[in-house]
Amino acid sequence: MNIGEIAKRAGVSRSTVSYALTGKRPVSEETKRRIQTVIDELGYRPNASARALKEGRTRTIGLVIPPAGQRLTDMQLGFVASVVDAAAHADLDVLLSPSGGEHDRSFERVVTGRRVDGVILMEIRLEDDRVVRLLRSGLPFVGIGRTRHPEAMSWVDIDYETLIAKCVHHLADLGHRQVALVNRSAELVAAGYGPGHRAQTGFDRAVAERGLNGVRVCCADDAQAGQSCLRQLLAEHPALTAVATINEAAVFGMYRALAEAGLTVPGDFSIAGVAAQHWAESLHPPLTAADVPADEMGARAVELLIQRIADPGTPHRHLLAAPPISLRSTTGPARPRA
Repeated sequence: MNIGEIAKRAGVSRSTVSYALTGKRPVSEETKRRIQTVIDELGYRPNASARALKEGRTRTIGLVIPPAGQRLTDMQLGFVASVVDAAAHADLDVLLSPSGGEHDRSFERVVTGRRVDGVILMEIRLEDDRVVRLLRSGLPFVGIGRTRHPEAMSWVDIDYETLIAKCVHHLADLGHRQVALVNRSAELVAAGYGPGHRAQTGFDRAVAERGLNGVRVCCADDAQAGQSCLRQLLAEHPALTAVATINEAAVFGMYRALAEAGLTVPGDFSIAGVAAQHWAESLHPPLTAADVPADEMGARAVELLIQRIADPGTPHRHLLAAPPISLRSTTGPARPRA
């Protein structure tokens, strides 16, 4: 039971319920009685975290996203949507703030401007100045992602190292001996983007364990780049029969490059990766992938942040998600190409 349900039953807005509970703004006695009747009927009791948030807070959290000029991937959009939805269920507003380059001033205003009670930070690098800045500021924050040494922060993350290794092992089990990793953009990886580096580590480990011939490439986050990337891989590595990837935005372009080369998926070539479930299922053919639980992870990030706002001294908590690989229609037995 939450404030939204109380508001619906009482026939008032969520903010009116919040004001009635907190006393931050005047609410008529008749409306208060109607709200209290619903609360009594439903047995609603605000938890300790919610009570703490009501006391002198902005009731707004910040969500720091990649730069506005950068097209968000389906997975990133899933994180944003899930954070906004979970915040709404906790009767919180969300202030979106891009970061990076010319947007650093926006991030600084979020940190210093008393606009928010806490921050959720996306797309974290192994060495991330934003994390350092937040630690120094004392503003409660949670990462979707983690730094190289993440003990001093709370976070939720995807275990890219393990998941890409599982993709490689799955491909090796199907007889593939020549496998490529298609990573995110070269700029992101060079900047220390955590998922890109962890994917490389998992790929290298699995390739070595299975005695495969592996090649790693970076690719921009769009279909055209995916098409060019795979076209070049096929030209330079004619024996290549499979790809593992964390670059979901490039996958459709990879499909186009394979069709262009007269190769079928999965008859002639296999692809496996890490992606948002509904996106992987919507492709033709549907992508074999470790399905990232974006909804759950966004909700958990909000939960962890509320706890830190309520009690900044609470121990840091960590959630590392490693979902199983969902076998769909893009992986099959290897068929030698050359």
